[in-house]
Amino acid sequence: MKYDVVVVGGRVAGSTSSLFASKGDLNVLMIEKRQEIGTPVQCGEGTTKDTFKILEIKPSKKYVRSYIEGVDFYAPNGKYFRVKGNNIYGFNEGYVLERKIFDKQLAIESAKAGTDIMVKTTVKDLIIKNGRVCGVVAKHLGKTLDIKADIVIAADGLESTVARMAGLKTVHQVEDIGSCAQYEMVGINTDPNYLQIHHGENIAPGGYLWIFPKGNGVANVGLGVINSKETAYYYLNKYIKKLDATPVELNVGGVPISGPIEKTFSAGLMVVGDAAGQVDPINGAGIQNAVTCGRIAGEVAVEAVENEDTSSKYLKKYEDLWKLAIGKNFETSLKYKKIFQSLTDDDFNILAGFLENKDLESISKLSILKFLKNYPHLIALLINVFIRKQ
Repeated sequence: MKYDVVVVGGRVAGSTSSLFASKGDLNVLMIEKRQEIGTPVQCGEGTTKDTFKILEIKPSKKYVRSYIEGVDFYAPNGKYFRVKGNNIYGFNEGYVLERKIFDKQLAIESAKAGTDIMVKTTVKDLIIKNGRVCGVVAKHLGKTLDIKADIVIAADGLESTVARMAGLKTVHQVEDIGSCAQYEMVGINTDPNYLQIHHGENIAPGGYLWIFPKGNGVANVGLGVINSKETAYYYLNKYIKKLDATPVELNVGGVPISGPIEKTFSAGLMVVGDAAGQVDPINGAGIQNAVTCGRIAGEVAVEAVENEDTSSKYLKKYEDLWKLAIGKNFETSLKYKKIFQSLTDDDFNILAGFLENKDLESISKLSILKFLKNYPHLIALLINVFIRKQ
């Protein structure tokens, strides 16, 4: 078997890479270890409008569950403030998706563009010659297959085995992974157009809890914790006791929150999505980043094959381009992550009390400075987020 490109992983990053490589008339194979693309769900299912602009696909009623206008941020004491989408603070309007349907539909779009897909197939090793990745050894329904390729794209998720086989560092420290658990629940009474984010050491130590509405009283209720004595599942079950709602699905997993891995390419290989750590460190969001980097990887693959150059030097273009597109976002999020992790429950309560019922776009610098006279330790957060954005 011989392909121009083999993509390992059939979720968002993998399907996007396959889609744009196939659009460039390459011969592409996408490999997925599970028997069905889209399951299990591994995120809160929220994303922005820009995701679909990047994909050049119109969002469909098949998988769009709710339209999101903004976010309500809750302090431990229950006070909250609202941030509307498309304003100066970088929160964009978007959607909560049904990932089971969306992920499969994206794979279908890739297949329509020409991608071959093999499900229930596991990559056991890489074919490497003269230091260059040039294919994979895969196991499919009991058969071992050598599949040659000019380029392999690793989209195989957190702790990518494919990238590690190629000699790239993908192992994360415990404190660099958010442990997450989520229920899809029926009977949730919440604003259908606003996400909820809840902070508090008794709610989600080191992380936060989210409620993402999916319409008709259905919502994803989940949380992520960092360096916690108890599991995310423990804290989630503790929280939902206060809800008069019924769980219909449970998903657990991990999210990389330390930013991208040190190197996302080598000779014959590119790494995308969670495998590359391309997840926002402050909120764990990854769908838009996955399609951004997946598209770039697919398009760089087209150029590399056409130019008959899959060297490390050439494929560095992929890393240069994705860093140009979203690299500063990671730098900003890592900076804010440090600030937020230093805040106590009292700090969140004080902030929510100050911002509650305020129009954040018209909040004055003078009122912020007056507030900071009493709470000078919050200066880093308020100056960076509110004053420098104006």
